Amino acid sequence: MRTELHPNSVIPLAAVRNLGILAHVDAGKTTVTERILFATGTIHKRGEVHDGTTVTDFDPQERDRGITIFAAAVSCAWHGHRVNLIDTPGHVDFADEVERSLRVLDGAIAVFDAVAGVEPQSESVWRQADRHGVPRIAFVNKLDRAGADLDRAVESIRDRLHPAPLVVQLPIGTEDGFTGVVDLVRMRALVWADAGGTAMTGPAAAPVAGPVPEELRAEAERRRHALEEAVAALHPAALEEFCAPPGRLSSATLAGALRDLTLTGEGVVVLCGSAYRNRGVEPLLDAAVAYLPSPLDVPAVRGTHQGAEQWRSADPEGPLAALAFKVTATATGRLTHVRVYSGTIEKGDTVWDPATRRTERVARILRVMAGRHQPLDRAVAGDIVAVGGLKSARPGATLCAPDAPLLLEPPVAAEPVVSVAIEARRRTDTGRLAQALARLAEEDPSLVVRTDAETGQTVLSGMGELHLEVAVEKIRRDGGPEVTVGRPRVALRETVARGVTGFVHRHVHQTGGAGQFAHVVLDVEPLGHEDGFAFRSAVVGGRVPQEYVRAVEAGCRDALAEGPLGGHPVTGLRVTLTDGSTHVKDSSDTAFRTAGRLGLREALRACAMTLLEPVAEVTVTVPEDAVGGVLGDLAARRGRVTGSVTRGDTAVLTATVPLAELFGYATRLRGRTQGRGTFTSRPSGHAPTPATAPAH
Repeated sequence: MRTELHPNSVIPLAAVRNLGILAHVDAGKTTVTERILFATGTIHKRGEVHDGTTVTDFDPQERDRGITIFAAAVSCAWHGHRVNLIDTPGHVDFADEVERSLRVLDGAIAVFDAVAGVEPQSESVWRQADRHGVPRIAFVNKLDRAGADLDRAVESIRDRLHPAPLVVQLPIGTEDGFTGVVDLVRMRALVWADAGGTAMTGPAAAPVAGPVPEELRAEAERRRHALEEAVAALHPAALEEFCAPPGRLSSATLAGALRDLTLTGEGVVVLCGSAYRNRGVEPLLDAAVAYLPSPLDVPAVRGTHQGAEQWRSADPEGPLAALAFKVTATATGRLTHVRVYSGTIEKGDTVWDPATRRTERVARILRVMAGRHQPLDRAVAGDIVAVGGLKSARPGATLCAPDAPLLLEPPVAAEPVVSVAIEARRRTDTGRLAQALARLAEEDPSLVVRTDAETGQTVLSGMGELHLEVAVEKIRRDGGPEVTVGRPRVALRETVARGVTGFVHRHVHQTGGAGQFAHVVLDVEPLGHEDGFAFRSAVVGGRVPQEYVRAVEAGCRDALAEGPLGGHPVTGLRVTLTDGSTHVKDSSDTAFRTAGRLGLREALRACAMTLLEPVAEVTVTVPEDAVGGVLGDLAARRGRVTGSVTRGDTAVLTATVPLAELFGYATRLRGRTQGRGTFTSRPSGHAPTPATAPAH
């Protein structure tokens, strides 16, 4: 249903939905988004990913590569509701874009391939949504493909993601014969008359509602009863009605219970369709509006001011609180994408950034439509908009009213795992390159630029080989200098294999005035897993005052930046402060922080250390006749095969492989399988390198 809304229309908060589209690469996220925009009348011609004509993949690199790289926001209207959608990347290298998007979303649509089911990155983004407490519904896409199986996809959701899948639709037809769905909540059939899905322009063909086909009636009744049983087992009010005569749930009760279970995360509503053929999109929109939360349904946002917690509810009349989650450079200036949690922003307002302690002036407010924008007079609580005129706000910055300061928790940027040396081809372009790299890091916090202390080279670090390729290409396309890029290198870590106890360090520094004195005794031991740092104090009798204990911990954290094996960051250890002493005049926070830093550095030299390298979980899909060669190649790359599944004449292999061994793997795999093999990977932590692995 086309329900045009003026950009400045005042929409009740209960009728706003801020949603993300999440999935593994190639599951159809961008096509789903495109069909939603077409179905709502926001666009009048359907674009295609393979043609490079979609709304949300508007960056030239996205269109060239056929994948989503940057999270793109769009806005549309459906049945009187405003739906703000963020189409997120599916490739693991751009998981940080997903993380920042999830931080500001109220709900999400998880898209799954009906043939492959839950894929590695599907699982990763699902866990990310779990961490943020984002309610989800699921859409099993591509039911028109050969080998598509809704039940198998649902089982993979149950087995790998562990929610209670609540399937509310039954497909009508299979593969090429898929024409519609049975709505199990209202017990009706929805059939799309457009058999080929080839009409690229004109109004979207609405589904034709009718009775359940006679040949599917018994199956539909069985599945409806199974749905009622599953809901009653999770929802007390539904259970009460289910147990009373006649032992059935009304459609209203069932729909209400499905919404409650979605909001609490106890269940996930599962729908199905084929976005490419435009089948199943309208019911998906109906479900998003019916089951996913509005800004009023999510908890008030938590922030801090001067160490005290404060909460801000979604009230347009309250004090302003907004979070910047994305910064982009456009031809008309710098745009900061923000989620407004409380209050109202108007053009010309002055806002306060508590992290930088700077005021900023809002020059423009824009409703975002991927690469296009519509000017707004104001943005209110619950809105996701772009703001122009902010000069220093970074992703993760809080914008608040100057007279009601509040600092919101920013999204956590992932640590980079791959680095390349980069330099300008002409020495005269060194300054231009530095500026281009600074802009990249400003827009994408998961890109880190540093100078190698030993070689003096500029090093660009990111989340993967593709991530860095895209960053370097962006420099070129944005008119930057010609650059030379070195071979990718993985980001190594160091950890403690065998610790030390009772390590004594005295920091004594005497000058003409007050000196520095700090005495600490440290125990260092492995944490038990490769990542993380833990600190505790076992000092008794107040021999080291509590304020100095905190200084020792800060000093120890400073020491983790460089380990003794090769100057790599140190992780996976526990430090215990067991004893120490102070001087009545010369002890201070500074002295004990220095003692913590230098003491831990010396203690690490006395420990048995292990070098860690990042490893990835790799899923390789190859023809059965190529399995032997692929397994041999994985073994040569120090891969450890963890599973193998056969689907028809195709084998799906899973393995754990050091990330350093995956550089150039795509080309090698295509050569071994005559172009028929594909693979995906996702980070799975760190493991000891062979040269430094502890003996078993």
